Amino acid sequence: MVPAEATHIDVSPELAAVGRLLFQSKKMSLDRETACATCHIDRFGSGDGIPNAIGTKGRGEGVERLLGGGDIIPRNALPFWGRGGKGFDVFFWDGKVDASTGILKSQFAGKEPSGDALAVAVHLPPVEVGEMVTNSLENDRLEAETVEAATKVYEELLLRIQADSEIAPKLAAAKGISIADLDFVDIADAIAGFIRDNFAIQSTRFHEFVFSDGNLEPAEITGGLIFYGKGRCATCHNGAYFSDLQFHSVPFPQTGFGKNGFGVDYGRFNVTMDDRDRHRFRTPPLYNVVKTAPYSHSGSIVELGNAIRAHTDPLSIYDPTLLSAVQRVEFYERLKAWSDEPVYGVYLDDGEISSLISFLGTLSYESKVRVEVTD
Repeated sequence: MVPAEATHIDVSPELAAVGRLLFQSKKMSLDRETACATCHIDRFGSGDGIPNAIGTKGRGEGVERLLGGGDIIPRNALPFWGRGGKGFDVFFWDGKVDASTGILKSQFAGKEPSGDALAVAVHLPPVEVGEMVTNSLENDRLEAETVEAATKVYEELLLRIQADSEIAPKLAAAKGISIADLDFVDIADAIAGFIRDNFAIQSTRFHEFVFSDGNLEPAEITGGLIFYGKGRCATCHNGAYFSDLQFHSVPFPQTGFGKNGFGVDYGRFNVTMDDRDRHRFRTPPLYNVVKTAPYSHSGSIVELGNAIRAHTDPLSIYDPTLLSAVQRVEFYERLKAWSDEPVYGVYLDDGEISSLISFLGTLSYESKVRVEVTD
């Protein structure tokens, strides 16, 4: 635990301001259907409020978007709190962008466009089919999953931004270059700068309790003692971001078709191809967690209390009569991975879970500015 400002990385106001324009613009998607702000919405704690994100062809927000059709992204949209701050260098549920060892690893496999892990992470959604590239016949050529295919998308998006009379001059000025010399990495740098600045960790009631003379309510103190004690929550949810940024297995139900299809998501295994990583996902930070439902990589848990229960008593949230034989086998595999986790064997009653929720509420704060889709 460190003061909030100890996590901050300075971002020029000019770069953050133009990054906000890019974050809110549908020009950042190949078919002009989605913006970053489409799935990262203020009223849902910078998530989208639905289990699996809906990308291209989607309409509206929250439940309206869920019911309105569109391309389904097989994982829950992650919020942005603290992303890219000091030491926050592992991105996405499966850590497919990871600079934690001092060597930046990503899907670019040695051809990373930037040394900034957050800027590299920003490069990925604009080339994800279904997320910001419509799944259509005319875009089939882009499904090669190669750096070369991605580069074609970046080139088209760059030309679009260079032609924008509002964004291009501001981006060029912020980067200190001419509009003609802009590259897509400059766009990514600006969006990364906005995320880093707007969603930076701010002092919460818990910070004030730890570092100054702030007070907590009795239920919040009780929850904090459980969090750091009996509940073993802090074994994984620790440090400046309430996350060890490592990969763990909690046997959450799988909602939707899953990253591996057929209702299966192997998590970190998809990146490392190491069997020991099967069913493991990066520990989510806990800032503003009371605002970011639904929970888990698959968005399968609506209530925070049940998300906590799933860590220590996964059978309490399962109805085996609703599972097929194949789904039960997958559940057994998740249970096997979970048996090595520090929360295995912990018992929490309803009152203790309620106190934990009270404590987690002390980790809330607001972003600097609101965001909304602008075109």
